[in-house]
Amino acid sequence: MFGKRTVLVALMATVLVVSAVAVASATDPSGFVSVLIGRGQAARSFEVHQRRGNDVAVNQITVQPAGFSGWHSHPGITVLVLQSGQVRLFSEPIAGGECSVHTFTAGQVFLEHPESEYNAVNTGAVPAVLAVSFFNVPHGGSSRIERTNPGNCPG
Repeated sequence: MFGKRTVLVALMATVLVVSAVAVASATDPSGFVSVLIGRGQAARSFEVHQRRGNDVAVNQITVQPAGFSGWHSHPGITVLVLQSGQVRLFSEPIAGGECSVHTFTAGQVFLEHPESEYNAVNTGAVPAVLAVSFFNVPHGGSSRIERTNPGNCPG
């Protein structure tokens, strides 16, 4: 009879051979190009619920030094990946409330929620470049909702 160790080694060898065959039989792409728009590390877990019939829009946004987005909100959750530069994000609930200020640097991921309004300011010396995914945009509609300055948030 075979010992447990012999059976385990044989089983592992079989798995490796089957894995190698599976990888070797994969097909190479043809006429297919993938361009990375953005990559960053999320500081916390999050989920996005996309409603059927709404759009997802993906933009690259560049904010020049001392430039700003102006006060705005979005119809759905927005995921932003800061590729380069620095952004100070001013936010407060649309219905009013406390102003919050956060500074983000290259490689960070942050969210903008539809129930808050925002103003992003490039406080760095180089252009800030962001890869932005907008969820639950009304079909054919705008991913941005213009807002007036709430007056109690310095951004």
